[in-house]
Amino acid sequence: MGILRKLVLPVIAGAAVYYAVFGGEHSMIELGSARSRVKQEQRALDLLRAEVDSLTARADSLRNDPLTLERLVRERHGMIREGEILYRFADDVGGEEPEDSTEGR
Repeated sequence: MGILRKLVLPVIAGAAVYYAVFGGEHSMIELGSARSRVKQEQRALDLLRAEVDSLTARADSLRNDPLTLERLVRERHGMIREGEILYRFADDVGGEEPEDSTEGR
């Protein structure tokens, strides 16, 4: 019984500790990795919830606030009220600079 206590029990206890820390899918290392993934997913979920809240508020304002809807229609479709003048600015079509009239002389 003396050899059992001095040699076998510490070996079994050491193997159990080793397996708990490094072995299997429920090891301490895997647990730490899983906690890290949970934190990442929680941050992503928080960002998505904020985006949903923002979109819900925008949809609500478009449904219930006529001024918001009017502003959106004016911006997207260039609509104006009676008596207003609409100015549109066009970009250069070709993107080329005008020729210098002094060249070729």
